[in-house]
Amino acid sequence: MPPKFIGGIFFTNFMDLLIFKAPILMVQASMDGILLGILFALIAYGMALQWGVMNIINIAQGELVIMGGYVAYFMYVIGIHPAFGVIVSPIIMYFVGVGLYKLVINKVVDRDLFISILATFGISILTQQLMNFIFGADVVVAQSNFGTTMLFDNSVTLPNSKIFSALVSVIVAIVLVIYMKKSKLGRAIRATAQNSRAAKILGVDTEKVYAATFGINAALCGVAGSLIAITFTLHPYVGLPYTVRSFMIVIVAGLGNLPGVAISGMGLGVFEEFADYLLGTEFRIGAVFLLLVLILVYRRFKLSRKREYLK
Repeated sequence: MPPKFIGGIFFTNFMDLLIFKAPILMVQASMDGILLGILFALIAYGMALQWGVMNIINIAQGELVIMGGYVAYFMYVIGIHPAFGVIVSPIIMYFVGVGLYKLVINKVVDRDLFISILATFGISILTQQLMNFIFGADVVVAQSNFGTTMLFDNSVTLPNSKIFSALVSVIVAIVLVIYMKKSKLGRAIRATAQNSRAAKILGVDTEKVYAATFGINAALCGVAGSLIAITFTLHPYVGLPYTVRSFMIVIVAGLGNLPGVAISGMGLGVFEEFADYLLGTEFRIGAVFLLLVLILVYRRFKLSRKREYLK
């Protein structure tokens, strides 16, 4: 069969997809993606914060998110509305993060980046098994019963849990930015991120700063996990996609660039929703991993071009 004919068949089948026959679905996908992307941005900002301050790539980021989600789920099981997990989970996860720092992370802060990747990968495996042991391997969700918002003559449906998640994520991000600018610890964190040796000479307790930074990252994961628990589903081994999403957003936006993180997060959310509609739900995560590979290849190519130009 001639290649041109094969291509014609592919293009015809592609254009027969429902999303092209009903353009309102593009609006649905875009709005779902933006709300989802705001939540992704919150997780990524935590990764960007501890990466910029401590020079550590946290492979266990997704597992911290899921752990925070299980806090909200446990509250749901005992009869407390899971939305209160937004308050309780970050408090618990902050101390979990500080504990992990004192047990493991403080031993790899000044080491090679690859060593920190191995250490956090070990934390990832350990937390997966702990969550599996405590909560089991079943897929669970904390029912919020928030209802649904209908738009455009009921053509677009938005779960109120997603709207709630986006609003909470924005509020938490704003509070964190203000805290980082106004508080003494926030200024110490920013000084350490700029030059840890100079900050230490000027009297900043960098050990305390590192512990607090990792704790804040874990607290943000706790907030995000609680929102995921009431919006999506949880099981102990679903953390890796959240790690990959966070890593991708930080790579695109850069460290310390909150607006860039927000835009990249929303862009990733929209990409995922369109991939879901175009390729099917079973290929959604695969499309995310493929996008990560393409971004890394592009960045590698861009860096090599810069080196050639400098030569």
